[in-house]
Amino acid sequence: MQRIGVFICHCGTNIAATVDVERVTEAVKKEPYVVFAQNYQYMCSENGQQLIKTAIRENKLTGVVVCSCSPRMHEATFRKTAEEAGLNPYLVEIANIREQCSWIHKDIEEATEKAIVLARTAIAKLTLNKPLIAGETGVTKRALIIGGGIAGIQAALDIADAGYEVDIVEKRPTIGGRMAQLDKTFPTLDCAACILTPKMVDCAQNEKINMFTYSEIEEVKGFVGNFKVKIRKKARYVDEKKCTGCGVCMANCPSKKGLNEFNMDLNNRPAIYIPFAQAIPNVAVIDPEQCLKLKTGKCGLCQMKCGAGAIDYTQKDEIVEREYGAIVVATGFRPIKLDNFNEYGYADNKDVITSLELERLMNAAGPTKGTLLRPSDLTHPKVITFIQCVGSRDVSGCGKPYCSKICCMYTAKHAMLIREKYPDTEVHVFYIDVRTPGKNYDEFYRRAVEQYNVDYIKGMVGKVYNENGKLMVQGSNLLDNEQITIPSDLVVLATAIEPDPSVRDIATKLTISIDTNNFLTEAHAKLKPVECATAGVFLAGVCQGPKDVPETVSQASAAASKVIGLLAKDKLKGNPCVSHCDENTCIGCSQCEQVCPYGAITYEEKEFRIGGGKTEKRRVACVNPAVCQGCGACTVTCPSGAMDIHGFSFEQINKEIEAICKR
Repeated sequence: MQRIGVFICHCGTNIAATVDVERVTEAVKKEPYVVFAQNYQYMCSENGQQLIKTAIRENKLTGVVVCSCSPRMHEATFRKTAEEAGLNPYLVEIANIREQCSWIHKDIEEATEKAIVLARTAIAKLTLNKPLIAGETGVTKRALIIGGGIAGIQAALDIADAGYEVDIVEKRPTIGGRMAQLDKTFPTLDCAACILTPKMVDCAQNEKINMFTYSEIEEVKGFVGNFKVKIRKKARYVDEKKCTGCGVCMANCPSKKGLNEFNMDLNNRPAIYIPFAQAIPNVAVIDPEQCLKLKTGKCGLCQMKCGAGAIDYTQKDEIVEREYGAIVVATGFRPIKLDNFNEYGYADNKDVITSLELERLMNAAGPTKGTLLRPSDLTHPKVITFIQCVGSRDVSGCGKPYCSKICCMYTAKHAMLIREKYPDTEVHVFYIDVRTPGKNYDEFYRRAVEQYNVDYIKGMVGKVYNENGKLMVQGSNLLDNEQITIPSDLVVLATAIEPDPSVRDIATKLTISIDTNNFLTEAHAKLKPVECATAGVFLAGVCQGPKDVPETVSQASAAASKVIGLLAKDKLKGNPCVSHCDENTCIGCSQCEQVCPYGAITYEEKEFRIGGGKTEKRRVACVNPAVCQGCGACTVTCPSGAMDIHGFSFEQINKEIEAICKR
């Protein structure tokens, strides 16, 4: 005989303000098998959990329904509570009467009726629940970092310092990411390279860290604690073990018309190159689209001049297979393309540039050796106008609806650096409003206005056009309520940032979610900000949302701490709510195997008795419970209904539907 207890939470006023919890309590008492029902202000509190434990013991409950918030919040809490009272944790059901009820209804009568239906549904399902036992799997004591920017570097160093092996996979020829392209950092105006380069060197020298540069993730299989990853090491056509980074090959390369990606295409580089002076590893790479030897079979000067014998034109891509216990995604960002913003004249005027291009022009290692010159004629600009929020906070559909978070600060930084180095230069900034949400950030912005006399103009720019060699910036001054036009020598666009385009492919390979702006989605915005819904995968940096360097480093260390906690365990408990196959009805069609995102389903030939002492061999599906994540893709695909999920069977779901339809 089943004995079910139902516990209804007030959640302060989150639920009780819209749902009549007393009425819900009285209604569920009339449901079959319910022998105990009680409401309490905070069920997740220590007192609330003790109330559940006491009720389980005193009323000999065989199952528990908690009517509260989303199971994503406290299902694990209530399962643990039940287990401590001697009840199997999978005999606990959550009825979500907060997010699915009280938060979306204003009418108390309507919300209360729905809460009763949701409670009734959970009770109906619970009557068919069976005790489940979670299995255990081992943990591979190695972590994978996807992305070698400051987020990936910080996460790798923290994990390595804890004594675990780490592999960094970076698609570019060197680690460092976007921070390596910066000149100074706000709000301290530290040299970006001076901060970043020591960490890059630490990565190279740390015996626990292995770097796969100029490499990409080819395939990911497995599950938390036991990921199997294929890494494609692209052919550099240079032997990393032999190359000394002397630069002789670059000096002798006759093909020097390739655009320099590191300098934002503002100058050219040879076909064989090292991206920048502090590159890690300090190893050359050949661009096969530009190399004369690889394209025509002629030339070969770099090979002839290389004293170390490092050049190898026969090199091919290599696939490396590794196993990992945890994965950190730190794929970074890029500035948005400006194809939809013709009003600023970016495509037509060389002297309309982006903020990241300005970073390279102001950098001592940049195309102009740190001297700020107009790209069109290499003269010093006397009037510079910055335009804020280009593509950010744009609900028209041309740009991005979100704030890119870093633009206000880096524009203030650029304005201060220009005014300090070139006091004769006028600097104007068109802005919607200034956002400075960080420690000492507002003070930094005020320094630009008060100490460096940067002219901030509240208003938007409608058009930038060329007139007699001057860039005419036409916009509005909302404070003075007038239209103005500023003749400028250089216009700098503070462009929005977006996740690196590789993030969609990575999300597919790791089966993690992305939002409408292609940022990777965390498991919970407040309680699990660095974790994914896919166990064992963690997030760091701008791949998860816009953030500056300090916030990125903080999140990378947070992700690393989660990885360390996971790798410190010898065994992980699995999820018993996994698929299983009814071999008697399986027709061996392979459809479930094809849709399984985790590779948990295989097929085997098995013998079955068919009567009269005879047997026959049939091909049937077999599920690896350690790999299966219980997503349910196989159950809805199976044409014969042979696939089902423990804890979420067809019978249980039908029972829930019947309960909802009950009047």
